[in-house]
Amino acid sequence: MRSEYTVTQVNAYIKNMFTQDFLLKSITVKGEISNCRYHPSGHIYFTMKDSGGAISCVMFRGDRDRGGLKFQMKEGQQVKVSGTVDVYERDGKYQLYARRIELDGEGALFEKFEELKKRLAESGMFADEYKQPIPTYIKTLGVVTASTGAAVRDIINVATRRNPHIQIILYPAIVQGDQAAESIVRGIETLSEMQTDVIIVGRGGGSIEDLWAFNEEIVAEAIFNCPVPIISAVGHETDTTIADYVADRRAPTPSAAAEIAVFEYRRFVQDLEDYSYTLQKSMNRIIGTLKLKETKYADNLRHLSPMGRVKEKLLRMDKLQDTIQALMDRKIIEAKNRFAVDTQKLKGLSPLERLLGGYSFTTDENGKNVRSIEQVKKGDELSVYVTDGVIKAKATETVHIDRK
Repeated sequence: MRSEYTVTQVNAYIKNMFTQDFLLKSITVKGEISNCRYHPSGHIYFTMKDSGGAISCVMFRGDRDRGGLKFQMKEGQQVKVSGTVDVYERDGKYQLYARRIELDGEGALFEKFEELKKRLAESGMFADEYKQPIPTYIKTLGVVTASTGAAVRDIINVATRRNPHIQIILYPAIVQGDQAAESIVRGIETLSEMQTDVIIVGRGGGSIEDLWAFNEEIVAEAIFNCPVPIISAVGHETDTTIADYVADRRAPTPSAAAEIAVFEYRRFVQDLEDYSYTLQKSMNRIIGTLKLKETKYADNLRHLSPMGRVKEKLLRMDKLQDTIQALMDRKIIEAKNRFAVDTQKLKGLSPLERLLGGYSFTTDENGKNVRSIEQVKKGDELSVYVTDGVIKAKATETVHIDRK
């Protein structure tokens, strides 16, 4: 007779089989994340898949809080999940109970890249104020890259096409593998000591693993501390490394880096000719203007010359002297005329003239003019002045004459 079992018994039996399997108690599974869902309880439900199958997974909140997950899970990430494969008896489904989840391959490198990028950004190594300007005209170009490959050929071809006279110093660095970071650092330090004008650090394209040397912290520090301006030219335009953030200038490709670093010689010569022509025109215009000013200043100087002013003053002095002389002559004539008139007037009033007309002039003994009989008493001595002398007389009598 055939045995019969309940669903619960079968699920319990299968669970017991899984529990007794040593491999399933501690297993690490690699795959791609799908259907990832963060539950409000804190648990994470997701599916791992590859090209041949899929498995349901869950990470409980406790394992997550104990450090089992250090990044935000997203669709399509490649991960490595360590845990236990067991059966959920109620549904009769087996699933992977995750205790630790890590990014796998490029995902792990990307996580490391983001951590270093954040740390260096917080330290200020990406700040614009620390970036050096790229010189416009350089004589010596330093290049840190592999001695073979497309990158160095592109840089040399573009640089020499733009300026046939440019001096290029190549440091043949290892740009991939375990020794690459140290080799790149030595290249930067060596070219810096050789006092190159600009240094290009880079390589051709590749995966994140291929370009990883340019994400190393020692390379970032060497670029940041280098006194020579550095142009980062790592990979293709879509590739971005830590070196790109630290460098003084980032170029999308090695060819573009050479375009940035090396000036175009023919254009430079043409610019010099244009500047020379413009300068000559400006100089001619300035000289012409100065000549006009010189002529104007010479005329002004002649007008303002001290000798000219002295001559002008001498002429004016002569004219003023003639004017003064004429005024003096006129004043003298006027004074002579007035004198003659006044002389005639005084002559008519002169006592001598009166005396000549038969009149006399009498004074008392004190020399005081006698004009009235009231001034004379009998016996007073008087002096009578006539035309030709003085008559001494004594008053014997005074007679009053009534003139009415």
